[in-house]
Amino acid sequence: MPTDSPIVLAMSGASGAVYGVRLLEVLLAANRAVHLTISPSFAAVYQQELGTPLDLRSIDLLSMLVGFGEWRERLGGQGSSARFKLNAEQLALCTYAPYQDLMQPIASGSFLTAGMVVCPCSGSTLAAIAHSQGSNLLHRAAEVHLKERRKLILVPRETPLSLPQLENMRTATLAGAVVLPASPGFYHGAETIMDLVDFVVARICDQLGVPHQFMRRWSE
Repeated sequence: MPTDSPIVLAMSGASGAVYGVRLLEVLLAANRAVHLTISPSFAAVYQQELGTPLDLRSIDLLSMLVGFGEWRERLGGQGSSARFKLNAEQLALCTYAPYQDLMQPIASGSFLTAGMVVCPCSGSTLAAIAHSQGSNLLHRAAEVHLKERRKLILVPRETPLSLPQLENMRTATLAGAVVLPASPGFYHGAETIMDLVDFVVARICDQLGVPHQFMRRWSE
């Protein structure tokens, strides 16, 4: 059985698809129910970066995670990149919500969640969230989390940043969101690309209160 309320995970079209898929893998391995929504732009980025097609019309969660696992294995690194083995019960914790379907539960403030993460978060998605100019389920779900004063974590990756993007981050922060850039640290002895990915995922999990052992803390 899942622990606590579900977590909303949205993936938009910024580079860094691996951050979102790795976070999904970690949340399911932690036995957390996930409501997932994916933008068409994310699907394009996923195919470009991982080399595997992602059909949003009939998304196969297992195929998406397998594609990520194959990409990870091509890196040849070990360490914290060990592959999770998710069983059918864990995979069933994830509900895929069509990107344009505003009748999904996560579009309503009455649907209780433990928080929402947009990972990765594109500049256009950030702008729509910051200015409440939503046109799809991702935007609406984020707006719900802001108005209900629930945890909303935005994970931008783009660099350099323009002044409008910085202002949008400021606006989103003032509205209650946590802006958590995909900026991995190197002080924890990173040896592989997956170590850097896991550093960012670990910071997201800290914000969500999801236990992990991806990095050694200063007090340890």
